[in-house]
Amino acid sequence: MSSTVFRIDRPYDSEKKISQSVLQIVELLGMYHAELARILGQQCGDIGRLSSGRSYIQKDSEAWHRAVLFIDSYHLLYELFHADSVAMYHWLRAYNKELAGTPHFLIVDENKLQQVYDYLTACKNNVSHDYPMNNRR
Repeated sequence: MSSTVFRIDRPYDSEKKISQSVLQIVELLGMYHAELARILGQQCGDIGRLSSGRSYIQKDSEAWHRAVLFIDSYHLLYELFHADSVAMYHWLRAYNKELAGTPHFLIVDENKLQQVYDYLTACKNNVSHDYPMNNRR
């Protein structure tokens, strides 16, 4: 996992930029390309073509909408954890009783990115930005 995270611009005007952004986020969060394929509803070969620059996420496709949600979720994590990559990584992989699961597995294995995004949004709107970190078993 990368020890440094950085803010990703909101690249919603370009197929190339949104494709590059999801690949950067996967790297920053210590995820695999196969996991990105599942998040976007794609095949591993599709992600291989994205990473080589031979193809891009098509605008207004289901993968595009999932990519936007994934990027927005990353932004929420970035803000809530003040760009602390270790805290972001740990939160994604620790059981969360409010979500009734581990966010990483909910996103990758159970197709619940929207639920995790909604939870992070609620945390951001809460008075305490430490709320996600305090919600363990």
